[in-house]
Amino acid sequence: MEIKRTDTAVVFIDPQNDVLSEDGANWDAVGASVTENRTVENMERIFEAAKAGGYEVFISPHYFYPTDNGWRMNGPLETSELETHTFARSGQLDLTGFRNSGADWLDRFKPYIEDGRTVVASPHKVFGPETNDLVLQLRKRGIQRIVLGGMLANMCVESHMRHLIEEGFEVAVVRDATAGPRHPVWGDGYQAAIINYRFFAHALLSTDEVLDRMH
Repeated sequence: MEIKRTDTAVVFIDPQNDVLSEDGANWDAVGASVTENRTVENMERIFEAAKAGGYEVFISPHYFYPTDNGWRMNGPLETSELETHTFARSGQLDLTGFRNSGADWLDRFKPYIEDGRTVVASPHKVFGPETNDLVLQLRKRGIQRIVLGGMLANMCVESHMRHLIEEGFEVAVVRDATAGPRHPVWGDGYQAAIINYRFFAHALLSTDEVLDRMH
C-alpha cells in the first residue's frame, strides 16, 4: 500500500487518558500492552511526522454522556465502560470537568490534536465509525488510504478497520501504535487483533515502516 500525502490520512482512535494514561480507568487491563508496544511514543512519532509532512489527521473519539446510562442492552465491554465511567463526559454540550479527565486527550497529544487542523469526528458510540461522521469527513477531503492506530486494538481499532475497508478505503494498521486489554478469562485482545489485521488490512506495518513510507 502506498502512503502519500495527496490521498492518505492518519486516523487515530480514542487517543484518550482512560486507555493510554497510567491514571486511566483501564490501565490495569491495557497498561502492559501499551508499555510493551510503546504505543504512546509511536503514536506521537506518527503525529509529528504527519504534521511535518502535510498529512491530514483525523481523530475518532469515544464519549459517554449521562443519557447513555439509559441503554437497556450492552455487551461485556460496554457494561464495563459504563460501570467504570470510561470516557465519561457531563453532556454533549457541556465540557464541565472535561479538561484532564479520562475522556480528554493525553497531554502529549494535545499540541497535535488541538492545532486547528486536525479533524475531530463526532463520537463513535459503540466500537465502529458507523455511528459518527468519520467516513463523511474523510470523503469530503478526498482521502482514499488510511494509516490507522489508537485504542483498543481488538475493539474500536479493529471495528474501524473493518468498516473502513467495507467503505472502499485502503487501510494500513500500525501494529505498535495500538494495544489491547488482557483478561484472565477473555484472553489477550492485542494478539487476537493482530491475527485479524493480517487477514483484513491492506498492510500491517511498524511505526518505523510507516515513517519510512511517509517520507
